[in-house]
Amino acid sequence: MERKEKLYLVIPCYNEEEVLHETEHRLTVKLNQMIADGLISDESRMVFVDDGSKDRTWNIITELHEKNPLVLGIKSSRNRGHQNTLLAGLMTVKDECDMVVSMDADLQDDIEVLDQFVQQYYDGCEIVYGVRSARKTDTFFKKFTAEGFYKLMEWMGVEIVFNHADYRLMSSRALQELAKYKEVNLFLRGIVPMIGFKTGIVTYERHERFAGESKYPLKKMLSFAMDGITSLSIKPIRFITGLGITLFVISIILLVYYTIGYFLGNTTPGWATIVVSIWGIGGLQLLAIGVIGEYIGKIYMETKERPRYIIEEFLK
Repeated sequence: MERKEKLYLVIPCYNEEEVLHETEHRLTVKLNQMIADGLISDESRMVFVDDGSKDRTWNIITELHEKNPLVLGIKSSRNRGHQNTLLAGLMTVKDECDMVVSMDADLQDDIEVLDQFVQQYYDGCEIVYGVRSARKTDTFFKKFTAEGFYKLMEWMGVEIVFNHADYRLMSSRALQELAKYKEVNLFLRGIVPMIGFKTGIVTYERHERFAGESKYPLKKMLSFAMDGITSLSIKPIRFITGLGITLFVISIILLVYYTIGYFLGNTTPGWATIVVSIWGIGGLQLLAIGVIGEYIGKIYMETKERPRYIIEEFLK
């Protein structure tokens, strides 16, 4: 008899008390259906990872764990942000299962396509990306900024899947390889494609949030975008270097221009010296900062070697 693979759902949570019961209910129904259909093992589980929530999130996870054998819980020692919390969940369960699907707790990710994720896994895919088919539920501003972010990341040279967030399946083998990436500045949407292996895509329609407020207001979205760019691309630093070179070249052109003007008698005493000095020294300073930053930007955060997460409790 063919062995069915064990699936774990890893769900980061931060102040999600309003949605947890409904999320647990819907996922329980879905997992039981997939088990009954013979798609996954009856040892499959859902794992809620608490990111140092300030509300009753962890208490609810504990209660759900006690009454539902499908529910596991992981508690972070403090708030570390979505990416670190997601990584904590993935790394904690990577040896417990055959495949993992990461998803948000707010029920915006369509759980009805989980079957498609698993089927592509059986077809040989080590990583399967959930990609939004459209952004009908987004405002014009959200759609414009989100799609602009993906295009900007591609322009920066970052390998990223367009319209993919963190709804993805990863095999145990892919997770073992992910564990070798030791970056402190995490941007999993850019790191996972670096792993390689055979990949697949499942398209889905993202729903409205079931309850509660979004954990990604504009300020956090901008911060997240900046983390993604600075952790995976050095183009901003190279832009500064290029700007420094450009300004220095302009200073040389101005020097030639004012020198010619001097011999033609079309100069104001002292003007050429001041302008050339400002542009020349400014350009050289930016050039120097860019060159130094090229090295410092690569090593600064990584040399600290601080833990990316600390697990306080794991409810198995």
